[in-house]
Amino acid sequence: MKSQYSEMFEFRAVDHTAIDALMNVELACHSFPWSRKTMTSCIGGRYFNLAAFEQDKLVGFYIGEQAGSDYTLMDICVHPNWQRRGLAKALLSRFIEHCQQHQAENIFLEVRESNLSAIRLYENAGFVEMGVRKNYYPTADGHEHAILMGLTFFNFE
Repeated sequence: MKSQYSEMFEFRAVDHTAIDALMNVELACHSFPWSRKTMTSCIGGRYFNLAAFEQDKLVGFYIGEQAGSDYTLMDICVHPNWQRRGLAKALLSRFIEHCQQHQAENIFLEVRESNLSAIRLYENAGFVEMGVRKNYYPTADGHEHAILMGLTFFNFE
């Protein structure tokens, strides 16, 4: 699932010193973004991340969480100025690789039902719909459903 454009970017994990840069991308991408407090709480501990840089500018990232052998993609975000270059695909691929290297049994995520391009990205990576959280995400007009998706690895020993 490697993106043809992934070589354009440098990938590395970030710490709390990158909160401003992470929030810049988060705020540019979402009408209802994570708060700075939430973002800060998801750096370190059971959380892990990878950020994409173009010439030292943070342009995309993911944040994952580990709970035993289960992993969750908490947030994946690419600044609008760098979208449609394969970066989300490259980040997702690296997330899945990280999970596999750490013997993940399952990966979970949720996505807005209206985010068809993200749903397509996840499906192309092997994720399947597992359920729906009704009226989960806020919208300008109320709420929309979250689609729960999962990817299971069969680790036969």
